[in-house]
Amino acid sequence: MPASPHRLLFVCTANICRSPMAEELARLYAAERGWAVEVRSAGTHAHEGEPAAPNSIKAIRDVGGDLNGHRSQPVSEELVAWADRILVMEMRHAQFVRENFPASDEKIQMLGTFGGLMEVADPYGSWIFRYRSSRDDIRRCVEALLDRMPPRPL
Repeated sequence: MPASPHRLLFVCTANICRSPMAEELARLYAAERGWAVEVRSAGTHAHEGEPAAPNSIKAIRDVGGDLNGHRSQPVSEELVAWADRILVMEMRHAQFVRENFPASDEKIQMLGTFGGLMEVADPYGSWIFRYRSSRDDIRRCVEALLDRMPPRPL
Protein backbone atom coordinates (compact mmCIF):
# COMPACT_ATOMS: atom_id res chain seq x y z
CA MET A 1 0.00 0.00 0.00
CA PRO A 2 1.52 3.38 -1.01
CA ALA A 3 2.26 5.91 1.71
CA SER A 4 -0.05 8.89 1.97
CA PRO A 5 1.38 12.07 0.42
CA HIS A 6 2.99 14.86 2.40
CA ARG A 7 0.47 17.72 2.67
CA LEU A 8 2.05 21.18 2.58
CA LEU A 9 0.24 24.48 3.07
CA PHE A 10 2.17 27.61 2.05
CA VAL A 11 1.02 30.86 3.66
CA CYS A 12 1.74 34.50 2.88
CA THR A 13 -0.32 37.68 3.23
CA ALA A 14 -2.66 37.97 0.23
CA ASN A 15 -2.04 34.58 -1.43
CA ILE A 16 -1.22 36.21 -4.76
CA CYS A 17 2.61 36.34 -4.82
CA ARG A 18 4.82 34.22 -2.57
CA SER A 19 2.59 31.36 -1.44
CA PRO A 20 1.24 30.58 -4.94
CA MET A 21 4.82 30.57 -6.25
CA ALA A 22 5.85 28.22 -3.42
CA GLU A 23 2.87 25.97 -4.11
CA GLU A 24 3.70 25.68 -7.81
CA LEU A 25 7.44 25.25 -7.24
CA ALA A 26 6.81 22.47 -4.73
CA ARG A 27 4.39 20.79 -7.15
CA LEU A 28 6.97 20.93 -9.96
CA TYR A 29 9.87 19.70 -7.80
CA ALA A 30 7.88 16.80 -6.35
CA ALA A 31 6.65 15.79 -9.82
CA GLU A 32 10.24 15.80 -11.18
CA ARG A 33 11.20 13.34 -8.46
CA GLY A 34 8.05 11.25 -8.51
CA TRP A 35 7.24 12.07 -4.89
CA ALA A 36 3.75 12.01 -3.40
CA VAL A 37 3.25 15.59 -2.23
CA GLU A 38 0.01 17.57 -2.13
CA VAL A 39 0.32 21.35 -1.97
CA ARG A 40 -2.03 24.24 -1.33
CA SER A 41 -1.60 27.89 -0.47
CA ALA A 42 -3.52 30.54 1.42
CA GLY A 43 -3.15 34.03 2.85
CA THR A 44 -3.54 35.54 6.28
CA HIS A 45 -5.38 38.51 4.75
CA ALA A 46 -6.44 37.04 1.41
CA HIS A 47 -9.61 37.92 -0.45
CA GLU A 48 -11.34 34.85 -1.89
CA GLY A 49 -10.86 34.27 -5.61
CA GLU A 50 -8.16 36.79 -6.62
CA PRO A 51 -5.78 35.74 -9.41
CA ALA A 52 -2.04 35.56 -8.85
CA ALA A 53 -0.14 38.82 -9.35
CA PRO A 54 0.85 39.26 -13.01
CA ASN A 55 4.56 39.32 -12.17
CA SER A 56 4.22 36.13 -10.12
CA ILE A 57 2.63 34.49 -13.16
CA LYS A 58 5.54 35.68 -15.36
CA ALA A 59 8.23 34.65 -12.86
CA ILE A 60 6.79 31.14 -12.56
CA ARG A 61 6.25 30.83 -16.32
CA ASP A 62 10.02 31.49 -16.72
CA VAL A 63 10.72 28.18 -14.93
CA GLY A 64 8.01 26.09 -16.57
CA GLY A 65 5.19 26.59 -14.07
CA ASP A 66 1.67 27.93 -14.51
CA LEU A 67 -0.23 30.17 -12.10
CA ASN A 68 -2.98 31.22 -14.52
CA GLY A 69 -5.59 29.12 -12.73
CA HIS A 70 -4.61 30.22 -9.23
CA ARG A 71 -7.29 31.84 -7.07
CA SER A 72 -6.52 33.21 -3.62
CA GLN A 73 -8.08 31.94 -0.43
CA PRO A 74 -7.79 32.83 3.24
CA VAL A 75 -6.28 30.45 5.76
CA SER A 76 -9.11 28.34 7.16
CA GLU A 77 -9.75 25.72 9.79
CA GLU A 78 -10.15 23.14 6.99
CA LEU A 79 -6.78 23.96 5.40
CA VAL A 80 -5.00 23.90 8.75
CA ALA A 81 -6.55 20.51 9.59
CA TRP A 82 -5.64 19.18 6.12
CA ALA A 83 -1.96 20.19 6.29
CA ASP A 84 0.90 18.13 7.72
CA ARG A 85 3.12 21.24 7.61
CA ILE A 86 2.28 24.92 7.37
CA LEU A 87 5.12 26.87 5.76
CA VAL A 88 4.94 30.61 6.40
CA MET A 89 6.88 33.42 4.76
CA GLU A 90 7.16 35.80 7.73
CA MET A 91 7.00 35.73 11.53
CA ARG A 92 3.76 37.69 11.44
CA HIS A 93 2.18 34.92 9.35
CA ALA A 94 3.24 32.35 11.95
CA GLN A 95 1.79 34.54 14.69
CA PHE A 96 -1.51 34.99 12.81
CA VAL A 97 -1.93 31.27 12.15
CA ARG A 98 -0.94 30.35 15.71
CA GLU A 99 -3.35 32.88 17.25
CA ASN A 100 -6.29 32.03 15.00
CA PHE A 101 -5.75 28.28 14.80
CA PRO A 102 -4.12 27.15 18.07
CA ALA A 103 -4.09 23.49 17.04
CA SER A 104 -1.70 24.42 14.22
CA ASP A 105 1.22 25.28 16.50
CA GLU A 106 3.31 22.16 15.91
CA LYS A 107 2.76 22.29 12.15
CA ILE A 108 4.09 25.83 11.58
CA GLN A 109 7.56 26.31 10.09
CA MET A 110 9.34 29.29 8.58
CA LEU A 111 9.95 28.42 4.91
CA GLY A 112 12.96 30.73 4.69
CA THR A 113 14.96 28.79 7.25
CA PHE A 114 15.28 25.90 4.79
CA GLY A 115 17.23 28.16 2.44
CA GLY A 116 19.30 30.20 4.88
CA LEU A 117 16.78 33.03 5.29
CA MET A 118 14.72 34.14 8.23
CA GLU A 119 11.82 35.50 6.18
CA VAL A 120 10.97 35.45 2.49
CA ALA A 121 10.70 39.06 1.26
CA ASP A 122 7.45 40.20 -0.30
CA PRO A 123 7.87 41.38 -3.91
CA TYR A 124 4.31 42.78 -4.15
CA GLY A 125 4.17 45.90 -6.29
CA SER A 126 7.81 45.62 -7.38
CA TRP A 127 9.50 45.18 -10.71
CA ILE A 128 9.73 41.74 -12.32
CA PHE A 129 13.35 41.30 -11.20
CA ARG A 130 12.19 41.37 -7.54
CA TYR A 131 9.60 38.67 -8.30
CA ARG A 132 12.28 36.57 -9.96
CA SER A 133 14.56 37.05 -6.97
CA SER A 134 11.73 36.06 -4.62
CA ARG A 135 10.95 33.05 -6.83
CA ASP A 136 14.59 31.95 -6.67
CA ASP A 137 14.67 32.31 -2.87
CA ILE A 138 11.42 30.36 -2.58
CA ARG A 139 12.65 27.68 -4.96
CA ARG A 140 15.84 27.18 -2.95
CA CYS A 141 13.82 26.92 0.29
CA VAL A 142 11.16 24.60 -1.16
CA GLU A 143 13.72 22.25 -2.69
CA ALA A 144 15.73 22.12 0.56
CA LEU A 145 12.52 21.43 2.50
CA LEU A 146 11.44 18.62 0.20
CA ASP A 147 14.95 17.15 0.11
CA ARG A 148 14.86 16.88 3.93
CA MET A 149 11.48 15.16 4.02
CA PRO A 150 11.32 11.38 3.76
CA PRO A 151 10.41 10.64 0.12
CA ARG A 152 7.04 9.07 -0.47
CA PRO A 153 6.97 7.65 -4.00
CA LEU A 154 3.86 8.09 -6.11
